[in-house]
Amino acid sequence: MSYVKAETILPFELIEQIQDYIDGASIYIPKKEDNKSPWGTKTNTRLELEQRNTAIYKCYLQGKNYKILANEFYLSEKSIQRIVLEQRRKLVIKKDNVR
Repeated sequence: MSYVKAETILPFELIEQIQDYIDGASIYIPKKEDNKSPWGTKTNTRLELEQRNTAIYKCYLQGKNYKILANEFYLSEKSIQRIVLEQRRKLVIKKDNVR
């Protein structure tokens, strides 16, 4: 994240008003809702996690148990259980939409 000096973009009067609330400290001003990007859209993280989760589910369907999958994918057994449940639900939803 880069910082911008307030003096370069804000009117002096507004800076004085802000100083009444927070004098000399850094503040974060969030983006407007319309300008926000969904999580994972600027990187491949979302795709990589989806591929990993699909691989976990395939291994589960081939007979590997939660403990083995947790060791192979460096996750907790609880996380593996959650991923398997999510993947199973996705398949059920897809099947329902096909009908």
